Amino acid sequence: QVQLVESGGGLVQKGGSLRLSCAASGRTFSGYTMAWFRQAAGKERDFVAAITWTFGSTGYASSVRDRFTISRDRNTVYLHMNNLKPRERAVYYCAAVPLRPGRPLARHWNAYAYWGQGTEVTVSA
Repeated sequence: QVQLVESGGGLVQKGGSLRLSCAASGRTFSGYTMAWFRQAAGKERDFVAAITWTFGSTGYASSVRDRFTISRDRNTVYLHMNNLKPRERAVYYCAAVPLRPGRPLARHWNAYAYWGQGTEVTVSA
């Protein structure tokens, strides 16, 4: 059974950095796409970044490109976040799905089959 467990959230000042971790277990994730989404209170769940496990191809939302980096190592997926902004306060979720050749870096939440419970990030002004 696939299990995704996020950690690393917390309170950070505007312009600060955080590293989120997603511990993945229950199977081998080669051939999977892993992603981070975020959801602010009262808003839709938005794509942040994705990575293909086998080749490490990455994709980012335009709002985070050049500030966030997604990576994977062993059975953990990371999201390094720099220069955080108050509007990026949200619950951050890890997600996984078997890679689809036509959409290797899917950006919509309903493309993903497995989800973690989320980790909250608060950015103070």
